[in-house]
Amino acid sequence: MNRATLYGAALGGLGVALGAFGAHALKDTLSPGALNTFETGVRYQMYHALALLALGAQPQQKRAPTWLLAGTALFSGSLYALALSGVKPLGAITPIGGVLQIAGWGFVLADALGARRARPRGSEHLN
Repeated sequence: MNRATLYGAALGGLGVALGAFGAHALKDTLSPGALNTFETGVRYQMYHALALLALGAQPQQKRAPTWLLAGTALFSGSLYALALSGVKPLGAITPIGGVLQIAGWGFVLADALGARRARPRGSEHLN
């Protein structure tokens, strides 16, 4: 199993568990705003889990998986911590995670373009 698939599977499984936890255990505990913050964390975690699973089928994607995982850990993790604790300064971590996610998507693009340039001429019709 490659790194992207491993990261995607771990984030996806954890995302389902956290989503269920939020929907069932936290719905009567958190304020609507805090629950919305928690759900945003789950949503972005699942988006990136699915993206990582797709990247697992792309051998040229070497850099993006680590950046996407780190960004998601900081982005979603800080939202979970903020929602559960109410400690507002934790929200300052969220944009750092978002920047790492954006960088990861930049690496997806750069590696895809690099792989396209590396293909032998005449093979464009294969993809």
